[in-house]
Amino acid sequence: MTSTELLYSDPLAAATQAAKEIADRTGVASHDVALVMGSGWVSAADALGAPAYECNADELTGFLPPAVEGHSGKVRSYELVENGKKIRALVFLGRTHLYEGKGMEPVVHGVRTAVKAGCKVVILTNACGGINTKYKVGQPVLIRDHISLTAASPLSGATFIDLTDLYSKRIRAIVKQEDSSLEEGVYVHWRGPTYETPAEILMMRTMGADLVGMSTVPEAIAAHALGAEVLGISLVTNAAAGVTGEKLNHEEVIAAGKAAADRMGALLSSTIPKLI
Repeated sequence: MTSTELLYSDPLAAATQAAKEIADRTGVASHDVALVMGSGWVSAADALGAPAYECNADELTGFLPPAVEGHSGKVRSYELVENGKKIRALVFLGRTHLYEGKGMEPVVHGVRTAVKAGCKVVILTNACGGINTKYKVGQPVLIRDHISLTAASPLSGATFIDLTDLYSKRIRAIVKQEDSSLEEGVYVHWRGPTYETPAEILMMRTMGADLVGMSTVPEAIAAHALGAEVLGISLVTNAAAGVTGEKLNHEEVIAAGKAAADRMGALLSSTIPKLI
């Protein structure tokens, strides 16, 4: 059976195998925290320093090559030390999106692998459109809750998971101690790949949404279902459709992400050792 066949036939077995490969390659039996870096966020990972190990994700069981600009398709292992305490961080530079048409399994394979590799905390970052008009381009916002407009879940069967504290209150409190200016918002998962229409954004705002993007929610659910705590951070890279009257484009998303990379990298670097 090929790596891809295993992913689709037995996703948890594929994640377990990929986790074993990471342990063998890095020499680290267990990692503590995982980060998934969204569009434009890749350079923020550099603030963590030099990785102890790096490889192409598609060298590992179940991972597919990157298909979106701004996602490098690398997996890194870091050793972070603060006050003599060692934290092992597993960083995924990019992700697979639902709009790529490859099914749900590749979308959540990274976070499932991370949890199987020992990660108790999963940090999900993304680039998003700002629905809330008080948000500025380049502003990071902690995800407090979400609204799924995809009707897609990574879970199947009679698997009933409580999502009341999906985006961990404990972790959000720690992050806000590091940066008290951070706001919290409700994120809408939109399948894409088209951006939303102005009428759809008006609908989302009426529903109570602050942010909209094409990732994160399935990963958050999959990680939470396996017992990990989840932190979601959205970077507002553009005003959502109809907010300013300007057209939307992916180049704008990448540019805004890179411009905010230093702040985001510093925040992650200072926060991660306090989460475990």
